Amino acid sequence: MNKDLNSIGLDKKPSDTTVVVAMSGGVDSSTVAGIMKKEGYNVIGITLKLYDDGKEVAASKQCCSGQDIMDAKRVAHKLDIEHKILYYQDKFKQGVIDNFVDSYLKGETPIPCVQCNQTVKFKDLFEVSKELKADALVTGHYVKSITENKTTNMYRAIDENRDQSYFLFNTTREQLDYLRFPLGGMLKNKTREIAKNLDLNVADKPDSQDICFVPNGDYASVIQKFRPDSFQKGNIKNLDGDVIGVHDGIINFTIGQRKGIKVSDKEALYVLKINSDKNEIIVGHKEKLGKKTISLKQINLLTSKEELDKNLFVKVRSTGNLLEAKVDLIDKDNAKVNLVFPEDGISPGQACVFYNKDNFGYKVLGGGWIKN
Repeated sequence: MNKDLNSIGLDKKPSDTTVVVAMSGGVDSSTVAGIMKKEGYNVIGITLKLYDDGKEVAASKQCCSGQDIMDAKRVAHKLDIEHKILYYQDKFKQGVIDNFVDSYLKGETPIPCVQCNQTVKFKDLFEVSKELKADALVTGHYVKSITENKTTNMYRAIDENRDQSYFLFNTTREQLDYLRFPLGGMLKNKTREIAKNLDLNVADKPDSQDICFVPNGDYASVIQKFRPDSFQKGNIKNLDGDVIGVHDGIINFTIGQRKGIKVSDKEALYVLKINSDKNEIIVGHKEKLGKKTISLKQINLLTSKEELDKNLFVKVRSTGNLLEAKVDLIDKDNAKVNLVFPEDGISPGQACVFYNKDNFGYKVLGGGWIKN
């Protein structure tokens, strides 16, 4: 990095640089706000109110709850920075929750955190930050960003257990050049150490584990709340088309699932396919799960098409490994991915994210949504 640039890659003194920090009330975003303040930047903290939580939700390990908003306010007060709360419940309901419910009813396995980043966090918060004339939008995501010649590229975090690059594949080039991710180059224990040194009240706060509007990971209860008529009984079939059981609703199943099928067989049965049109589940043995070809839709590229030909890897689930692959772009919206080795449990509704490796690590090239 050019020695004349500040710590976030801009050709300005920190004291002349205004940054908006997205403050969720957790230790990561709070620490980022503290780092920016300590380095002399003009910091504006913004917290998003995304959903109306009941007492049972606020007590769970989720982000963006009422308690989190109070924690963010306390951190902002401690750091003596300006703090704003934006009320985006309607935007979040339309852009994230409705999409989540619709996706499940189609037999997909959605990732609402990607939709949240794509809509309210990086679209609406991006626009607000620009209106405030901020020079950058800074977040606590564990993603490494490298800025050269005013262009920012996104890389996997050095802490692979915390890496969140998979969830940010749909970031636009304009957004990426404006975003900064200070935590991508450090381990989680270092983040907590910094928070303690700054005497932040959230230094020992547990990490959020659940999707914010899904209490205790109970997806079915969310579907029940918004679409109570969606629990329709249907057939469970084998690969020969024989009916071998009955299910209580396709939303209770995901591709690769083994538990909860409630059909006995000499070998364990897995969900191989979900036919939402016919309200049926197709099951079979584990060796039928592996797939090498994936069709993608709604492609988002952060690089040139030529770079997709260089040492390409893909990730087909947030907790999955990097898989060697080749990507063929069919048109600007669709692509076909050919894996070198078969992968189990690939599910429509999940993302397939593209990476290649260079001197800075594994670079995010974009990705798309798994169609089939």
